[in-house]
Amino acid sequence: MSVPDLAAIPGQPGLDDAYSPLPGCYDEMRTADGEVRPHWQYVLDALRTLGPAGIDARWREAARMVRDNGVTYNLNADAQGMSRPWELDLLPLLIRSEEWAELERGLTQRADLLNHILLDLYGPRQLIRDGFLPAELIDASSHYLLACHGIELAGNRPLIHYAADLTRTLDGSWRIIGDRTQSPLGFGYALENRVVLSRVLPSMFRDSHVHRLAGFFRSLRRTLARLAPRRYEHARIVVLTPGPANEAYFEHAYLANYLGFTLVRGGDLSVRDGALWLRTLGRLERIDAVLRRVDDSRCDPLELREDSLLGVPGLVQAVRAGNLVVANALGSSILEHPALPAFLPKVCQELLGEELLIPDIPTWWCGDTASLGQVLERFDQVVIKPLHRGSGPRCLVPATLEAPERAALITAIKANPAGYIAQEHICPSTAPALIGRCLEPRSSVLRTFLSAEEDGYTVMPGGLGRVTPTANAALDSNQLGGLAKDVWIVASEPERQESLMVSAETMSPAVTQESEVSSRVADNLFWIGRYAERAEGLVRLLRIAIFKLSERGDYPEPIGDSCCLRSLLEALTNQTQSFPGFVGAGADERLNNPVPEMLSLIADSKRLGGLPQTLEALGQAAYSVRDRLSADTWRIVSDIEGHLGRLTKDPPNQLSLALDELDPLITSLVAFSALTQENMTHNEGWHFLEIGRRLERASATASLLRSTLVPIAGEPDEHMVIDAVLGVTDSLITYRRRYRAGTRVGALLDLVYQDEGNPRALAYQLVQLERLVSELPRGDLSMGRTTVEKLVLKALTGIRLAEIDTLVQPDKTGKRRAELAAILAGLDQQSAAISDAITAQYFRHEEQPHSLLRRSAARSDS
Repeated sequence: MSVPDLAAIPGQPGLDDAYSPLPGCYDEMRTADGEVRPHWQYVLDALRTLGPAGIDARWREAARMVRDNGVTYNLNADAQGMSRPWELDLLPLLIRSEEWAELERGLTQRADLLNHILLDLYGPRQLIRDGFLPAELIDASSHYLLACHGIELAGNRPLIHYAADLTRTLDGSWRIIGDRTQSPLGFGYALENRVVLSRVLPSMFRDSHVHRLAGFFRSLRRTLARLAPRRYEHARIVVLTPGPANEAYFEHAYLANYLGFTLVRGGDLSVRDGALWLRTLGRLERIDAVLRRVDDSRCDPLELREDSLLGVPGLVQAVRAGNLVVANALGSSILEHPALPAFLPKVCQELLGEELLIPDIPTWWCGDTASLGQVLERFDQVVIKPLHRGSGPRCLVPATLEAPERAALITAIKANPAGYIAQEHICPSTAPALIGRCLEPRSSVLRTFLSAEEDGYTVMPGGLGRVTPTANAALDSNQLGGLAKDVWIVASEPERQESLMVSAETMSPAVTQESEVSSRVADNLFWIGRYAERAEGLVRLLRIAIFKLSERGDYPEPIGDSCCLRSLLEALTNQTQSFPGFVGAGADERLNNPVPEMLSLIADSKRLGGLPQTLEALGQAAYSVRDRLSADTWRIVSDIEGHLGRLTKDPPNQLSLALDELDPLITSLVAFSALTQENMTHNEGWHFLEIGRRLERASATASLLRSTLVPIAGEPDEHMVIDAVLGVTDSLITYRRRYRAGTRVGALLDLVYQDEGNPRALAYQLVQLERLVSELPRGDLSMGRTTVEKLVLKALTGIRLAEIDTLVQPDKTGKRRAELAAILAGLDQQSAAISDAITAQYFRHEEQPHSLLRRSAARSDS
């Protein structure tokens, strides 16, 4: 069925009626005469059919998916910091399949050329000997890593994956404007763009016959496994990330999940006996290949940058020994040298015997006398770039400089010509961007991605498009700012669907290899459990306190005379450790006017122990291990962050308004708990998350009972206290069904303290802890109980042996239950001791002296 052209309907404005290509630029959608290019017509017609309301709905759906999936890119200068969302344009960038085939040939040629150059520069250096590359250009660069010279690489493929930034000149021909060779960024974002648009615009995607991306990622995974020392199914591959503070951490975790690799940081790894090992719980796991997201000079503080905290001491030696493959090879950033394009045409002729199929922007290195003369002759037509960037601008346009600045620049270039390059000034091509409800031309850059194969390179059939958010803005090719675009290679026939799942081409048995849990990951999962439970417990306590405060109404007596409300407020302070609060100096004044203190605990992001800080800590811990969390779980994390943002950005000035946010927040926290329980594999990582949850719930329950049940009040007040405790522990229904003789402290303790079948009881937490810790790795301890097991058993035994009738008895003063206070204080200390013992046994790893070289004695890899 054909799509009606709504632009032809009277009174119906066309989506692109006001769209006009910018002068002097090639436009992707329209010709210079204003005609729509044929391969864009269907997409434009489909958007017109959607209409403004349909486009708005699709845009909101795309934004929701980006938010729920936690897609972020953290520009260093952005005030949003780690939470800056990825900005995706709803309109894809379209390229004809026939044109893409020509582009593929040029890109594979360039990748092959750069791979040859890299082999030569860290091998015979024949290009320098024969004068094709100046020695001072290479050797003076901080990106040339002398420690990596002479290392033999498996398959002669130091450049395993590669990205190139392209734009078009006015005549429509493609030009390379940047090479990304050390750890190319963006192909994870390209995949996420595709996932979002294919779901938001399914009919448009299907009918455009867009080429699929899965084959590219399968090729990358196959290549890393093939080049690894223990090839194919036995290879263990990790993604090395700088950590959550990196601007592209989302992509690191996303790729690790999609490719089935383990996400690690430098501290998770260790080089021993000439090989790389992952520190897991109680053992070491051999690593065969590293897909690194860390700058090559920072990968090894022993032989490269000694101030780096991101790498692994001895990593270069592991590569040198042939026991490890790193993608891309250490030192590959030399290929990103800004002056290299000036020499590529001749180098290509020398190494490949052919012309460059996709040329660079004309580039001159001023260190060459002839090139310097050409630059000075055409000074107003070039852009000047210093090779050694300081605090000054990265790019200078002589035509825009005042006479004194122009003269100073010429003087600087003549004084140090080898420190500058010049490039021809070009106007980048433009692509349509959906701004509001209209299409507008924006300067654009296309980033393409390649992966090595046995006989060459494969190109991702798509890529990452970027356009400027405003008409006059400039795109920095070094960062993925601006608006992102999915890139559709459109064909005339449907594309065969592909999957990253391994096909059953042989009858070989399945190989079970689960992603190992490092000490760092276990530590973060442990604290995710604690922070999630701490936040949930605090919200439950806050809600009950607000309810009781509202029930009190306008009673004239001070809160100090109300045992129930006073106990709940004191429990708030004790549970959050936000002293002095309702128990320290000035407590009486705050008890008589509790609202400001309660609002501070609810919404003040600077309040130690308050709800915002707990939720923020939960988010940071979850972000650190986001590769371990499912998409559904991460959506709940995003919901929790949304609640946190609403609480802190517009703090409520009334408890009733705060309650409007606390009610849905408790739902999100419970959903998080349920998803980690039901959707997360119960492996070692889950055990630590669950241990953290059970330990925190035990500690919070003990604190709550100490604050509420140890003081003895009159019978009416005690009934209210017990009712409040049952509300906080979500045990009210069970209590009413089980105990029919009224409200009694002994019955409450039976249910909330000693009942091993009540998920909110102290005894239940210790029973679960006993089971969980018994299933943890035991390390070198083959017999007997670990320290953690002994502490848990001691705490559980104390609960089981306690006599409820004794605990409820008042002391000699008749105002306190001293036995109950003592046993709950002991439980609090035991909980802290269990936490410390877990940390000491599993999360702290003192480095022992070891050899970086493989000893002659045989050693198992397992």
